[in-house]
This record gives sequence, structure tokens and C-alpha cells, in this order.
Amino acid sequence: MSNHSSYISQAKGERQRAKNPFAFCLLPFAFFAITLLPGCAAIDAVSEGASGISDYFLGGEDNADPPSVLVEYTPEIKTEVIWKESVGVGADEQSLKLIPVIGSGKIIAADREGVVQARSLTTGNLVWEAETDVHFSGGPGLGAGTVILGSSDAEVVALNIETGAVLWKTAVSSEVLSVPVVANDIVIVRTTDGALIALDEKTGGKRWSYERTVPALSIRGTGSPLIVEDNVIGGYDNGKMMALRLADGKYVWETSIAIPKGRSEIERLVDLDVDPIVINGVIYVASYQGGIASISESDGDVLWRNETISSHSGLSNDDRYLYLTDSESHVMQLDQSSGAALWKQKDLHQRRLTAPAAYENYVVAGDFEGYVHWLSSTDGRQMGRVQVTDGPIDAKPIVVDNTVYVYAKDGTLAALKVR
Repeated sequence: MSNHSSYISQAKGERQRAKNPFAFCLLPFAFFAITLLPGCAAIDAVSEGASGISDYFLGGEDNADPPSVLVEYTPEIKTEVIWKESVGVGADEQSLKLIPVIGSGKIIAADREGVVQARSLTTGNLVWEAETDVHFSGGPGLGAGTVILGSSDAEVVALNIETGAVLWKTAVSSEVLSVPVVANDIVIVRTTDGALIALDEKTGGKRWSYERTVPALSIRGTGSPLIVEDNVIGGYDNGKMMALRLADGKYVWETSIAIPKGRSEIERLVDLDVDPIVINGVIYVASYQGGIASISESDGDVLWRNETISSHSGLSNDDRYLYLTDSESHVMQLDQSSGAALWKQKDLHQRRLTAPAAYENYVVAGDFEGYVHWLSSTDGRQMGRVQVTDGPIDAKPIVVDNTVYVYAKDGTLAALKVR
């Protein structure tokens, strides 16, 4: 195992952020909302609001839990780094939704400064590289021969999947902080101002758009929409989920997933920023402070809700179970039919784990020090780990043919395997 002495110095800087890594993103929104108040009341409200946000998200100066120190154990499996390469500057230490995508025998990843690379799945060798000078913030998504990305400068860019050539650029209403999705020659993009926008995959022309008001206070980020059958389904910052017709954006159904509770705006945050998943016509989605729910894809009926769970990372599944990383970086296994928790792994407390990826008998997640952890899908025990970089991993691992692909915020792209 790797030496963990660097943890002590890193943990001092990570102590507050690790408990709620998105907390600092809330401050600009809070100040903007508070300064709308008139006169001296605004000054008092700013002071009280800042204090309240700090206390709530950071638990006060002395109350924040530090990330758990990794302890040595006898691994049950041998993990190996098959290849490791670099994709520019990665997320450049910013909170973005840059997640690799796999298609046409390649893994494709983008960095913050506009570099997009396609690499061989088996060797990591570079197939093509595009330099676009676009500040990418979400993507890539995969279409029929296209790679689609969104930017912080309110642009959507399409590249040719075989060559990396830019096919088109289209301006949208605001920053794109989710992965674009594509179906039936339509690109669906979520923007941070609450808009859901449909673009033509071939030309980038706008097909339709749907706008929703964003709360004054919300967590930075947006969950990627789902395309199921002929509907586009997405969660919003007010805890609601909505289905629109893919062809024209017409309303189909809406349902409340997470119900706000508490007296303050901070206590009532229930953002649906986690990417939902769909299994056999049932949608599963988790929320920050609002629980996890199961919804019928056809009409939006809530089949079950477990309000005891808070998550801002994401979900995965196997044939019988759901797997989730909660807001304290505890990994959980849930029953698909009821939402009941079957086991919870707490040894990686506050290590800012990614959403888990499930495959074979394993559950895999990355952490803030560049470690990738293998847990048993049977009981959650730690089975093995490997460090691929010193930087944080915040993108959910991707599993293809029993190979785990991870992308770190410093641009490290790696392929891992259990031997």
C-alpha cells in the first residue's frame, strides 16, 4: 500500500471542504439573494446569512469531521493500473461535470481548457486530440457519430467521433454543468439557469426549449437528463422531477421527489443534482437532504421514497440492488423494490467518494486523494485499493469488460483491473 504521510498536511486544507465540498459554491448565490433586501436590512442579512451558511455547511469552526485516514488491511484482491495518461489540465481544480464517455472502441475525455482526447481502451494510446479553446464544463455526451460538450461560456460544441473535427457550435442561455444526452438526432442540454434545451444533432439548431425558475439558493450543478422511450426526464433544484416529450418539449408529467423541510432556505435545500438511472421502466434518483425515490417512468408516480438518505454524488445498480454514496461518503447498498438499506460502509467517512460503480462482485469508488477503492457488493467490506494520482477523483468510474476507467480532476485518465 502507498504511504499515507501526505494525508496529514492535506487533511488540514481539506478538513472543512471535505464535509461538504459544494458548500463554498453556495456563497455567491446567497449573497446575491440577500443583497436584494433594501437599506440597512441588507447589511444585517448578509452578515447573518454568511454566518448561517458557514455554520450549517461547515458545522462550525470545530465541528467538521476530518476525512478518515486510510488504514492498512490485507487485500483480498490484486489491483493493477493497466495504463495511465494525462488529458490536459483536467477540471483545473474547479467543480465541473467532465466525465469520460466510451464509444467506437475509444474512451473520450475533455479538460477545462478545451482539449478533447480519444484514446484506445486497451492501451491508452492517443487516437486523436482536438484543441478547441472552449472552457468545457459538462460532457462529453455521445451521439450517432458525434461527441457533444457544454461550456462555462454558454456554448454547446459537437465534434466528429472519428477525427475530433469541430462540426458545430451553438450558443445557449447559460453555463452547461451536466453531460449532454442524445437520442433520435436530438441533443438535450441542461443549463444552470434552469433551461432544458433541445438541439439538432446534425446542425446545432434549436428544436425547442423549456425554462424553469431556479431557487435563489441552490447547490452548484445540475443532474443530467434521462431520455426514456419518447420522453426527456430531469430533476430540478426545487426537488421536482418532470417529463417532457422528446420531439417537441410538451409537458407529460411532474412529481415531487424531495420535499423541502425546515425553517431556513439552507435547511430547505433539496437539489436533484444526482444523475438519475432507469431500470426496466423505473427511475431512481437521489437528492441532497431529500432522500432517494423510485418513480414510474410512464406517469411519474412515486413507488417508494427513503427520506433518511442525502446524496450529491450518484447511483449505480446491478440486477437486484442499488448502490449509493451518501453526503458523508458512506457507501450503501439498497433494495431496488423498497429502498431499504442493506449495508453501509463507513470506513471511508468524508473522503469525498465518487458515485459508486457496480460490476461483478465489486463496488468501486474514487476519493479525494486519488485512491480507487474496491468494496464487496455482498457486505461492503474493503477488498483492495490503488492510488492512481495525488489529485481528487470526482467523476464516477466507468466499467467496460471488467476494466475500470477513472478520470481525476488533475487530468489523469487511467484503466484499472483486478488480477
